Amino acid sequence: MNSKQKYKVLGLMSGTSLDGVDVACCTFQQKNSGWQFKIEKAVTIPYTASWISKLSSAHALTAEKLLALHVDYGTYLGERCKKFMQFYAIRQVDFIASHGHTIFHQPEKKFTFQLGDLHALHVASGKPVAGDFRSLDVALGGQGAPLVPLGDQVLFKDYDVCLNLGGIANISQQVKGKRTASDVCFVNMGLNYLAAKAGKSLDKDGKMASDGQLNAKMLNDLSKVYSKISSDKPSLAREFFEQKIQPILDREEISLHDRLHTFTESVAISLASSFQYSKNRITVLCTGGGAFNAYLIYRMIEHCGNRADLIIPEPDVVKFKEALVFAFLGIMRVRNEVNCLKSVTRASRDSSSGVLIGF
Repeated sequence: MNSKQKYKVLGLMSGTSLDGVDVACCTFQQKNSGWQFKIEKAVTIPYTASWISKLSSAHALTAEKLLALHVDYGTYLGERCKKFMQFYAIRQVDFIASHGHTIFHQPEKKFTFQLGDLHALHVASGKPVAGDFRSLDVALGGQGAPLVPLGDQVLFKDYDVCLNLGGIANISQQVKGKRTASDVCFVNMGLNYLAAKAGKSLDKDGKMASDGQLNAKMLNDLSKVYSKISSDKPSLAREFFEQKIQPILDREEISLHDRLHTFTESVAISLASSFQYSKNRITVLCTGGGAFNAYLIYRMIEHCGNRADLIIPEPDVVKFKEALVFAFLGIMRVRNEVNCLKSVTRASRDSSSGVLIGF
């Protein structure tokens, strides 16, 4: 397949916010000017209450039950892909590239685990599968994250900064000729966690947050937590959120609206201070669910001032950029080309990371 110039791939992404599985059918073509892409069809398949419960509690399962869920979830993903292709009359794809759903991410202990057995996914879908994109990098001493920056560098090179506002916010940018990237702070994990206290899945447009008031102590405590993150460990995970952020968000003596307001302000400040500014206004591509949060974007604009233009692309790119990029990482793996950058993950070398099943 290395000589191919054109690919059609299903990219799968399930993020920490547990809103559902993103499935994107993407075409890629290699031209003299570089790789070009198009999102042909894409959809977010919402998780049922049962799957939300299973995924959110998977880290507490026994080993035997976790392995059973690993296979069940792989089968679930494969079945969803098959139905997606049938519904949209997609007759042929080269393969499926699956991120899986992160259950454990502890690179300091040399392991990371994304739920969704690739063999089960392959059998249920009937298609070749690329996945497990993080483990090799972790074995090489890296963080196994973020992985999207390779896609940013190749597919979105016209922007100075690529910002993903998902469950966790991460940025990638060119600094002194090399791609650097890191997770910056929690976004939708915190916002949705707080919105759930009001019986809502999310704070639409940041309306509840905008009605609140700033709590200076809470803001300071959040800032202290982020200031302790080591610069040589550029990835965040559920474990850190539960241990360090959740207790701050659980302060019932502060009104829910004020907690949402203050958390949003903390996110905006953290992100605005993470950009590498220059003499000219920089362009920041904003994607992920948080890009639809009007109040959060407003606060970021306020903190960036005249130093940056925040650009929100077409909705399909906002919603499905990560699924798109994992499809592209799968192509790089199939071609045995670099898809994981040591400048980003701090691994001992660049790698072509991922496992191939059914090729």
